[in-house]
Amino acid sequence: MNVAVCADVGSTYTKVAVVDLDGGGLVSAAAAPTSVGSDVLHGLDAAVAVACRGIGAGEVPWFVCSSAGGGLRLAVIGYEPLVTAQAGRRVGLSAGADVVHVAAGRLGRAELTALRAARPDVVLLVGGTDGGDADTLTHNAERLARARWRVPVVLAGNVDVRADLHGLLVGAGVPVTVADNVLPRIGVLAPVSARSAIRQVFLRHVIGGKGLSRGARFTRLVRAATPDAVLSGVEVLADVAGGDLVVVDVGGATTDVYSVLTPDERATGPGREVAGELWRARTVEGDLGVRWSAPGVVRAAVEERLVPAGTVDGLAAEAAVRAADPGFLPVDAAGRAVDARIAALAATVALRRHARGVGTGERAGRDLRDVQLLVGSGGVLRHAPGTETAGVLAAVLTDHAGGWALPRAARPVVDSDYVLAAAGLLAEEHGAAARGLLRSLLG
Repeated sequence: MNVAVCADVGSTYTKVAVVDLDGGGLVSAAAAPTSVGSDVLHGLDAAVAVACRGIGAGEVPWFVCSSAGGGLRLAVIGYEPLVTAQAGRRVGLSAGADVVHVAAGRLGRAELTALRAARPDVVLLVGGTDGGDADTLTHNAERLARARWRVPVVLAGNVDVRADLHGLLVGAGVPVTVADNVLPRIGVLAPVSARSAIRQVFLRHVIGGKGLSRGARFTRLVRAATPDAVLSGVEVLADVAGGDLVVVDVGGATTDVYSVLTPDERATGPGREVAGELWRARTVEGDLGVRWSAPGVVRAAVEERLVPAGTVDGLAAEAAVRAADPGFLPVDAAGRAVDARIAALAATVALRRHARGVGTGERAGRDLRDVQLLVGSGGVLRHAPGTETAGVLAAVLTDHAGGWALPRAARPVVDSDYVLAAAGLLAEEHGAAARGLLRSLLG
């Protein structure tokens, strides 16, 4: 049988799918707790052994992504808040990073202190269009060099000074990777090169540096950060579906929103953003999750006037229980209903923010009116009864008070077999299998 093992090593669970590379079908699946406390390979090997029973795991190729240990923490340093810094932030999110810090302008002592405090795994250093301003980018590179910066840097700014600044940083012992300018011209966002560079830095420096496994085998296995793999899967799904779509991934700590829009007249004209538009985009809501961040969901929902006043205290108490015990599993219908309620609120608030641009530093959000497919993902949706899952997605599609235009004809589906990450891992080498796998979502 011509199959491949696709695995996502998450912070809590490791999910494995065995995929038929000829037909794109899902052969089997399994999950095991991620063994972060000892060696992540223990949980990975356990899940693979179950999924590959009767196949032989050692005889098939493995495709692995990981968000264990907190995933990829990215800081962005740019020229102006609404231009190159915002462009860099969008590129970082599209690369599967958790953007933990954004700075704009010349780095001084205070700015460098704030950068260190954010504890990034990678710094994306951008600034100036090609042929434009180079002073700020040069100053910031010199500042990092003088500070004996040792966190990996991806240099993706003005091409005119790229070679000189690369030499400067290398000479100062700064680990640096060069990429094309993320904003070569005003209004033109070019994410591909920087996204690839961030991925390579993640694989080369971050995975091996988190102490997740004692040997080098795990580092060799991992091909991408999990959100990067999921975004690749979302892109393939958009091509298969042939229209605009949104994916809402409700996790224990964050709720991620991915949207793929068809470029049209909205991308041009006087309303075009100077930072450029990324039609295949991702936002991360770090305060919205059904376990670690459950109290943040309640706070955000209250601010958005989504929770009746008389129910706030009870819901907040339930959220606190889940935050105190991230491994909490409801044992009855009432507990499952609370999980579904928190998930619905997280998804609704996350979609509002994604659509409106609230909290992202952007001047405009995303126009989701033409979205044809709404995909729900995350363990809380995969493991819930169908009626509860339908209720979570219905809450998003009937949110008329959010201040943004709802999708006019979106069909809700759930990634119950967790195929988006698997398809993203396979997309580059086995495109036909990835497309076949994702057709199962479309029914």
